[in-house]
Amino acid sequence: MLPFARIAIIGMGLIGSSLARAIRETMPTVRISVSDADAQVRERVRDLGIADDVADGAGAAVVDADLVILAVPVGAMAAVAAEIAPELAPDTVVSDVGSVKESVARVLGDALPGVHVIPAHPVAGTEKSGPDAGFASLFKGRWCIITPPPRADAVMVERLSEFWRRLGARVDLMDAPHHDRVLAVTSHLPHLIAYSIVGTASDLEEVTKSEVIKYSAGGFRDFTRIAASDPVMWRDVFLNNREAVLELLGRFTEDLVALQRAIRWGDGEALESLFTRTRAIRRSIIDEGQDTEKADFGR
Repeated sequence: MLPFARIAIIGMGLIGSSLARAIRETMPTVRISVSDADAQVRERVRDLGIADDVADGAGAAVVDADLVILAVPVGAMAAVAAEIAPELAPDTVVSDVGSVKESVARVLGDALPGVHVIPAHPVAGTEKSGPDAGFASLFKGRWCIITPPPRADAVMVERLSEFWRRLGARVDLMDAPHHDRVLAVTSHLPHLIAYSIVGTASDLEEVTKSEVIKYSAGGFRDFTRIAASDPVMWRDVFLNNREAVLELLGRFTEDLVALQRAIRWGDGEALESLFTRTRAIRRSIIDEGQDTEKADFGR
């Protein structure tokens, strides 16, 4: 039995359009209704044929849905929740795909008291955006972290977990504050550093326009890939997870000063020790199946 029969997706960027494609591929009998605030995006989704219904408004898209997934920037959650609230049935599960969970749980819980709010975060994505960027296999082998509120209905949590498993994801449950701290380390801080490094290179215009671009090796090239991510989405991530990001940014700054000191004083032993530990982490990520040793210049 399918966990859900009618699914509404609000927001048809990379994640939303990938969801529609993945649902169509793995659960072909599920009715998919979608909407997006951008009329051009809605028209493109109609052309792509990746949904059964494309509604002009979020409220119209969620009518009769038993699962609603908000694939919009974190800062837009409150407005979208207010728009869909009158159209939701009491047994509807409302979830999301945002990279921040504590603030989303609070906003959705306040705006939608009569439904099952169960936030989630598929840890998957690319630097590309828009409905053409999505693909059905995006979630296969990736983790989806579900952060149920303290009094969430266990049956509904399991239904949502099964939904993500059918898309090929590996599911884990976590409380929202812990999720935000973990993701601050694994995702938010790396993005902040990437934006900063690429921004520094941009400021050095006499270099950036020639040598930096021309001789980009793996390190800088990978930073530019990360820094090409959706600016609105990441603006909202940092504003809504500021406490965890600032805490870890302070720790990172201390570690950076220690590294600076080791270089200044020629402490090769300290440098080699750090680089050995970080290489082991990279190998663990590959062993976990979250990346590959093969070269991938497309990323």
